Amino acid sequence: MTFVVLFSTMSFTINMHYCGDVLVETAVFHKAKGCGMEMQMEKSSTKGCTITKKNCCDDKQLVVDGQDELQLSIEKISFEQQLFFASFVYTYIDLFEGLDTNVSSFEEYKPPLVIRQIYKIDETYLI
Repeated sequence: MTFVVLFSTMSFTINMHYCGDVLVETAVFHKAKGCGMEMQMEKSSTKGCTITKKNCCDDKQLVVDGQDELQLSIEKISFEQQLFFASFVYTYIDLFEGLDTNVSSFEEYKPPLVIRQIYKIDETYLI
């Protein structure tokens, strides 16, 4: 149950770096480094005349948000549910407790007297 609560409330980010249509790098919890082929913007010497090329690399980010509301109030639990939970706990508290002393039921009885050797009576011999 602890793992369910942990993973349902955990948020994380997956960063992906594409070079063209090919996925080059995937990173979880930090930014993807890239392939080193990113274009850098050049400052043109002429004002008003700009020519830009489309960058072949693309960064995408996938954000997985966890659940923020985990408060369970006692007021929402009905009386029947409270009664069931209390009886369940009361019933199973003493279930797993061990005995104080090990009680053996056969210590008071004597073993039977052996009159005949029963294994000798049932033996068969091949001649």
